[in-house]
Amino acid sequence: MTQHPAAPRPAETGDRRPTVVTLVGNPRPGSRTLAAARTVAARVADHLGLAPADATEPAAATIDLAEIATEILAPEHPRADAARQIAASATVLVVATPVYKGSYTGLLKAFLDLYGPDGLAGVVAVPVVVSGNPAHALAGEVHLRPLLVELGATVPARTLALLDSRLGEADLTSTVDAWLDHAGGPLLRAASDAVGPESIHLTAPELAEVTR
Repeated sequence: MTQHPAAPRPAETGDRRPTVVTLVGNPRPGSRTLAAARTVAARVADHLGLAPADATEPAAATIDLAEIATEILAPEHPRADAARQIAASATVLVVATPVYKGSYTGLLKAFLDLYGPDGLAGVVAVPVVVSGNPAHALAGEVHLRPLLVELGATVPARTLALLDSRLGEADLTSTVDAWLDHAGGPLLRAASDAVGPESIHLTAPELAEVTR
């Protein structure tokens, strides 16, 4: 597959509003993976303070690869190219996939293959895997995390592993918040490094966590 150069970084395109972008690799449109990933992105955005009250545009964006699946492998793929640039310009990129044969989906891999070396440089990535079996909990650490690192993303926290049977609102929120108890500090530090601490809306205790 033809690889493309990395999307322009903020220094090349002018100031950008810090954003949390959700990238979902489930081949089914409107999947439960998509719904779960949006919840994760919302909790992460809230934790990092990336949704200021005076925002004039959404603080989060969603890329559902199922909607552009038919063109990703085509010679011309303008919607995929647009999605690639949105993902590469994110402050935080939540990358979610169902576990398929012990790994991520072929759809997600095909999309990420559109990037050249360091295509996600400067992006803080949050890998998320959804599986029906607790035995697959390490699929994200073994397969997805190394792929994101290879593309130049910073992955400061362990993969968030979600069980398909626990995607109800209460269970999902509880699981994400428990994960943030451990991942929140590293995410704050990485996001602050990416966009500058003045762009992250922190409380005093959170700022102490970042600068620790």
